[in-house]
Amino acid sequence: MSDSVQSPAFRKPWAVEAFFIRPFGFLVGLGIAPGYMQLLQVRGLKTGHVYSTPVNLLQVGGKPYLVAPRGRTQWVRNAEATGEIVLKRGSVRRKYRLRPVSDSEKPEILKLYLDSYKSAVQRYFPMPAGSPVVAFRDIALNYPVFELLPA
Repeated sequence: MSDSVQSPAFRKPWAVEAFFIRPFGFLVGLGIAPGYMQLLQVRGLKTGHVYSTPVNLLQVGGKPYLVAPRGRTQWVRNAEATGEIVLKRGSVRRKYRLRPVSDSEKPEILKLYLDSYKSAVQRYFPMPAGSPVVAFRDIALNYPVFELLPA
């Protein structure tokens, strides 16, 4: 795999993005955002504190998926350790168990994710939205993807 198609293990948010994550997450949690946006809540492994971040929920074949476009972020590491997350939108809270998606299953999901949310996530992918599924094979290992199963 060439270095030109690899993304880092974790991409920090841009300064402006980091500044707006918390207030934007608050609005998503209230339900004031597009329907595909949810507030992900996960318990910190070391602190036990509940951390929240807005995410784009992808539906594929009637199943919900989470993609981590910035790689192995803190929410990903905590979710992997605890095995569960909560998605909140307005007054609705749903608890899910996580099924990590294998690298061989990821290319189609990554393509759909990028094509669906390109204005928000294009900068995290080395290829443009609309690229063929095969273009996602070499980068799949850099993007955690989880199928959400009701808890």
